[in-house]
Amino acid sequence: MTYQFLSGLHLGSAISALVFGLCIFLTRKGSRLHKQLGYAYSFNMLALNLSALFIYRLTGHFGPFHGAALASLLTLSAGFISAYVRLPQGQWLQRHDEFMNWSYVGFVAAGVSEAMTRLPSAPFWPAIAISTLLVFLLGGILIGMGRGKYNFERLASTNKSDAQAGLAAALKRRRADC
Repeated sequence: MTYQFLSGLHLGSAISALVFGLCIFLTRKGSRLHKQLGYAYSFNMLALNLSALFIYRLTGHFGPFHGAALASLLTLSAGFISAYVRLPQGQWLQRHDEFMNWSYVGFVAAGVSEAMTRLPSAPFWPAIAISTLLVFLLGGILIGMGRGKYNFERLASTNKSDAQAGLAAALKRRRADC
């Protein structure tokens, strides 16, 4: 793959994920639109993070930004999988919400730190550290404020797909629902 293709994929998926992620926050949770936007966000974040793992122009080797891409893949996967298979029983919705919120906060922190390094007078590493810290601090406050907004246990237990426990049963149900 050429560098131009990877850069284009990285930038395009970043812009798309930013828009889809913001739209998710503005839609009713659990609605069909929320789920469709969630799939679009997840797909774009997957493309963004995978493309990041192949971009080495800055350091020439695996560096801290590649580690951040792996961390982003972990939060994205944990949030997506918990909702997709609806596990663990009774807690999947809360885990989905928490991990997807942190996925978006981490993504915004990466974008803000990237923008800060473009300022002519900003020293590279302090700009990254300070901007990332501030975004995570603000994101953590907002996530904390939203934690009491939903009764996750009630919402998760009213879902008929939560009746059986176990990954095999969850995947079987998932195939039957499609």
